[in-house]
Amino acid sequence: MTTPSTPTRGYTASKDQLLARLRRVEGQVRGIERMVDEDRYCIDVLTQISAIQAALDKVALGLLDGHARHCMREGAAEGRADEMAGEMMAAVARLMKRG
Repeated sequence: MTTPSTPTRGYTASKDQLLARLRRVEGQVRGIERMVDEDRYCIDVLTQISAIQAALDKVALGLLDGHARHCMREGAAEGRADEMAGEMMAAVARLMKRG
């Protein structure tokens, strides 16, 4: 729940769902740690890493969606549309850089 001093973010409405997804990812990471500790087959570990990356991508897409629908709209109303679009595109570029 937001208070007057807490800003409303693009993800505020889905914050509980976002936190649950992140907790699930955290559990998956701990599972990979156990797999490595137990000397599990490399491909099985890599498969789990891929699943975590996909889960984090879903989190990122949800955040981008909230940013586009809330934060950018707010920024446009304040006359900062170009600034907000540039900021979001820079974030997308960072997300796309891998390996």
